[in-house]
Amino acid sequence: MVLETIESPADVKALPADQIPLLAEELRAAIVAAVARVGGHLGSNLGVVELGIALHRTFDSPHDLLVWDTGHQAYVHKMLTGRREMFDTLRQAGGLSGYPSRTESPHDLVENSHASTALSWAFGVARAQQGLPVAERRRVVAVLGDGALTGGMAYEALNNLGHHQLPAIIVLNDNGRSYAETVSRLSERLADLRTDPRYRKVRGRFDRLLDRLPLMERLTDAGLEAVKAAVSEAPALQSFVEALGVRYLGPFDGHDVGKLEHALATAARLQTPVLVHVLTQKGKGYEPAETDPEKKLHDTSAFDIATGRSTGTKPRSWTQAFSEAVLELADEREDLIAITAAMPGSTGLLPLAQRHPDKLLDVGIAEQHAATAAAALAYAGRLPLFAVYSTFFSRAFDQANLDVGLHDAHVLFVFDRAGITGDDGPSHHGILDLSLALRIPTMTVLTPSCEQDLQALLGVAAGLEGPVTLRFPKGAAVEGTTIGVDTVDRGLGLAARRLREGDDVCVLAVGDRVGPALEAAELLAEAGHQAQVWDVRSVRPVDATMLDAAAAAPLVVTVENGVVGGGAGTELADRLTERAGVRAAPPVLKLGVPDGYLPHGKPDRILAELGLDAPGIAAATRKVLTDD
Repeated sequence: MVLETIESPADVKALPADQIPLLAEELRAAIVAAVARVGGHLGSNLGVVELGIALHRTFDSPHDLLVWDTGHQAYVHKMLTGRREMFDTLRQAGGLSGYPSRTESPHDLVENSHASTALSWAFGVARAQQGLPVAERRRVVAVLGDGALTGGMAYEALNNLGHHQLPAIIVLNDNGRSYAETVSRLSERLADLRTDPRYRKVRGRFDRLLDRLPLMERLTDAGLEAVKAAVSEAPALQSFVEALGVRYLGPFDGHDVGKLEHALATAARLQTPVLVHVLTQKGKGYEPAETDPEKKLHDTSAFDIATGRSTGTKPRSWTQAFSEAVLELADEREDLIAITAAMPGSTGLLPLAQRHPDKLLDVGIAEQHAATAAAALAYAGRLPLFAVYSTFFSRAFDQANLDVGLHDAHVLFVFDRAGITGDDGPSHHGILDLSLALRIPTMTVLTPSCEQDLQALLGVAAGLEGPVTLRFPKGAAVEGTTIGVDTVDRGLGLAARRLREGDDVCVLAVGDRVGPALEAAELLAEAGHQAQVWDVRSVRPVDATMLDAAAAAPLVVTVENGVVGGGAGTELADRLTERAGVRAAPPVLKLGVPDGYLPHGKPDRILAELGLDAPGIAAATRKVLTDD
């Protein structure tokens, strides 16, 4: 096998050209096999196989700096930079990260897993090298998908690169998609253009003319201007980036290594910012990915290679429960409009789009824009609901605070994947949303503990005033009966729920920690300690009855699946002190996620290591009780 001979980029460079197609084939097979075992990002990586090969045949990593935006497309890069034999540990505890990782390899500049940031990295590094002799500079290459161009930060950096004329190579991997189909008028224009026979005819004449020009003439303004006349149907992208001062080359076939090497070598000789436009097919080479209409198997759990279908039976997820709840709410509320940042399927909104297509707005990878647009929709009389992964909410905090919160706009923020998420590592743990939301003075903060409560609280949230957040974790939804709740209706409002009586300690459990808290109470009972357990449901406003019960206990324990600093526990303790008075308030033990960047691993394992499972909650509580 050719792939087995590749230990570093030097081996890729040394490979004879006639063996490149075999290497590409073996890379695709290896990626499919690895993701089939452990899950991960599939379609995006299958689409950049030839591009990854061409990049490492053209540039000298790690001396030359490759920045991947996003890291969803970096598996090929990992395999070609000495990590092939570790690929069976992908996204496993102690194994390879699913994204580039600076601690993992000198070939990785940044753990880049949130979109639209690579151009800012390229700008910063290029600016830092300004003034150095050309021979001493490290070439900077930013590889981004066209989905990244739906995020405003990319345009801010593009503007600065062009304004300062900094030498940087921008490789645009254009497959017409982000997670799902890319939401961008620019992308629509590109798609129309590259399927237009007139464009293909003109593009062919351009390529033939360019091939006949001497290399140095191609690199001069005169040479470029001479051939530009042939491209009367030039892409909107070319006009746009060149107006910003960025050279444009392309588009090129992203699955032809020879042409890609030629294009990249040409770009590398320019001492100005240049965008190399590459057309690829997401999921290429694996039929189930190529034919997946939603995401081209962008991300997937473990699956059967023959069919592309997930292996085993998946339990009903929190996202599915939300999907059904928002459908019911949409049927009731004519004014509802749901917003997604390029993730309609991942956040459970596709059924809504199918039933009520006019009630879903996909803004692309633009969380900041989504939050402010939601505030405007609320002002105009609509009920906006922004469904977003918890980890991505931090990108829109300023807008949530000053556009939504300051104006007391009735916007519903629904946070999927809240808490420890697992395999995607530190950038994807959703542990900040509680702390961030609680910094917005007008924000109501809701934390359902079971899927019935999710449905009820979503309905309650729709009838409130002002901004509201509602969070739920990744994984299997909790059935209400497992925590002793048969039915939940909106009539309960924002009241907390007492699930167990006890006089020795009062446990205030938030969201998905209710189940472990009840199990911890059983463990404490075995040791002779009787715990009262409450399902908080609403962190702000806090139920006064629950606070009164907590004030009468000798010890209060709060437990949450989020950062403990400034989180739900802090809010509950502060409200308890206000209600009971400083002298009368009992001591409060706050359990939650500590400060730090947590590595990837299975959520249950990480939660156990943090002491946020039943044995951990019981042990921490018992220690305080026995120490006293």
